[in-house]
Amino acid sequence: MLIAIDGPAGAGKSTVARALAERLGFPYLDSGAMYRSVGLLSLDSPGQPATALARSAKIEFSGSALGLAGSVPGRSERSVEPHVLLNGRDVSEAIRAPEVSEAASHVAADPGVREALVAKQRALMANGNWVAEGRDIGTVVAPDAELKVYLTADPAERARRRAVELGGDEVTVMAEQTLRDERDSTRAHSPLEAAPGAVVLDTTGMTIEQVVEHIAGLAQEARTSV
Repeated sequence: MLIAIDGPAGAGKSTVARALAERLGFPYLDSGAMYRSVGLLSLDSPGQPATALARSAKIEFSGSALGLAGSVPGRSERSVEPHVLLNGRDVSEAIRAPEVSEAASHVAADPGVREALVAKQRALMANGNWVAEGRDIGTVVAPDAELKVYLTADPAERARRRAVELGGDEVTVMAEQTLRDERDSTRAHSPLEAAPGAVVLDTTGMTIEQVVEHIAGLAQEARTSV
């Protein structure tokens, strides 16, 4: 079974997807980490075409949530945070830097980069069960996913969450978020939008546990309806 979780920054995609993967015992795919990895490469290799960097990049995930079925979301002692390996180097922390986030947003607008990374994502998810999250999983990467969820939240709430996560200023995060939302939703290739048939879930005011419980219920319904 493939569960595709899409939505804008700050909606809770990554946190929810990780917790849901643990809950269901599925491996977790963070597609955003792949774009961040290419963004990091573009910063490290100025002048190199982003498409070429994306095609040649070897991006791997270690420490997936596979085998953790039944764990309780939020219990860090049972949580396994996937590590991102870029050409054999652990870049899990490096790709979260603000300048890398900005670079990732720019390279994500490159159709060649998207084509290369979509192919890598599809190859990773070709077999078995997965929880995958990003901004075009349900619309482009896996439109036939058994369950598609589009997470959203009030812009102010999203900015607050991101500021807490990044340790930044909420006003600054809000301004950057607005620019990124505009760029992501209006890009010519794979614009940010809810996939046809996706369940749109507004997470404003909801806890992570509540969101995970809701999606786990939807997954159970999807399984029994097959």
